[in-house]
Amino acid sequence: MNIEKMWINPRLLRAATSLDRSELEQLVFPFEREWFKAQRRSLTQRGTERVRTLGAGRKGQLASIRHKLLFILMYFKLYPLQEVMGFLFGFHQSEANRWVHRLTPVLEQALGRTMALPARRPADLQRVLAACPSLEFVLDGVERPVRRPKDQRRQKRHYSGKKKRHGLKNLVATPGGKIKGLSRTVAGSMHDKKLADQTGWRWPQGGTLLMDTGFTGYTPPRTDVLMPHKKPKGKPLDAIWKMINRGISRLRVGVEHAIAGIKRCHIVADIYRNTKEGFEDAVMLLACGLHNFRVSCRSAA
Repeated sequence: MNIEKMWINPRLLRAATSLDRSELEQLVFPFEREWFKAQRRSLTQRGTERVRTLGAGRKGQLASIRHKLLFILMYFKLYPLQEVMGFLFGFHQSEANRWVHRLTPVLEQALGRTMALPARRPADLQRVLAACPSLEFVLDGVERPVRRPKDQRRQKRHYSGKKKRHGLKNLVATPGGKIKGLSRTVAGSMHDKKLADQTGWRWPQGGTLLMDTGFTGYTPPRTDVLMPHKKPKGKPLDAIWKMINRGISRLRVGVEHAIAGIKRCHIVADIYRNTKEGFEDAVMLLACGLHNFRVSCRSAA
């Protein structure tokens, strides 16, 4: 695969990475800085003491920083089999697997340096949301499918009755187009309201929180809650409530667009196949970071 030819093809570049060339150029420098920062450690990737100096030894197929950045972005955007990734870049599947887990933390640190990653801790989220010009926030759940677990207990824990499939779940908080808060990753069977209680997010005083009916009963202190009104059983919904629900939907549609932006990365939209423990949470964090980075670059332009 001709990386240099791909770098100057705008349509192909966006299709393969979800980013434009100008956005990639802005990401190259922090990615390069974090890569060399990781390489300066005294231990190798396998945990042994470094014997040779940095840069010694045979050169791999991913020779330049652009090669490395395109490799990890293509993996997150297209999510092909690692056998296919190895074939495209000229090495074996096992080496493709090593590169995926080697470059993922580098990309995370690079996006963190550009202030694109969402907050994970309650205190951080409260501080970030308090700085927003508008005190209207939206809370919603994001589900993504996984392969059916072989263990019966894990099958029951990951099965989502709403989606009729096995999956994982996160909560996202957004005041508009960006994802400002991301919860931990849990099994798909956990209810949205229960996860919101366990997350312990604190919202700015005097703000308005918009949610769907999956969060019924969630009442954060010192925050107004706005939720659609359910139709009573066996009776039609009044016209005034229909009009109010439409207004709430217009305010909440921003989070749906943000979730669609997250799922441009097929690694969180397609059936998740990786088996490394903890990696399912890291890929969701990076998908949110890439969405925020993309929104920041295009709004500035």
